[in-house]
Amino acid sequence: MQDNILIVDDEPEIADLIELYLENENFTVFKFYNAKDALACIRTQTIDLAVLDVMLPDMNGFSLCREIRKLHCYPVIMLTAKGEETDKITGLTLGADDYMTKPFLPLELIARIKAQLRRYKKYNAQSGSEEQILTHSGLVLNVDTHECFLNEKPLDLTPTEFSILSILCRRKGTVVSSEELFHEIWGEKYFSKSNNTITVHIRHLREKMGDSFEHPNYIKTVWGCGYKIEN
Repeated sequence: MQDNILIVDDEPEIADLIELYLENENFTVFKFYNAKDALACIRTQTIDLAVLDVMLPDMNGFSLCREIRKLHCYPVIMLTAKGEETDKITGLTLGADDYMTKPFLPLELIARIKAQLRRYKKYNAQSGSEEQILTHSGLVLNVDTHECFLNEKPLDLTPTEFSILSILCRRKGTVVSSEELFHEIWGEKYFSKSNNTITVHIRHLREKMGDSFEHPNYIKTVWGCGYKIEN
């Protein structure tokens, strides 16, 4: 079955180029130049991944990402302006899973899309041989249903946040480096520039869990090594 990719970018030359590369990889593409049409598509079509530009004529990509997260948990990749670090952090905080800075190489974007789809399918696939309910001190993750509860209250996690938390829970008591997290989630070689991505996701996880960086109850930072959840 072909994966359906949503592209939203008000620059036709960029949107058309991404569409061409995706179709050459046998993806089905839903392409729009504004958020209004994209929202209509989201409500009527099955989408497997979205690529959103930050700057759109009628609604910025952050707001569109927020609307998607109200309904769906599929991966979202943001396209940001060159050097706009604030845009990257904002996108990740609002639920995006990855970002690329313009200008970018189309083949690199295709590789990121494939990596996100692999990760999403891996962590949403049911497996009878793998433990599907992960628990730790009031924290409960159901891998099959992609639900997370903390002290019986639901946590609204993005796919990447859920993946990070499930990895740390499975490897409870063990330090997991940013490199390991990146490789296991995206299935790609780790690049140092991606370290900020992991950091932002960890920070947002702590915020949602009401956890403290200085005195963590759940996710502990081990300086120079990575992150862990204590036994």
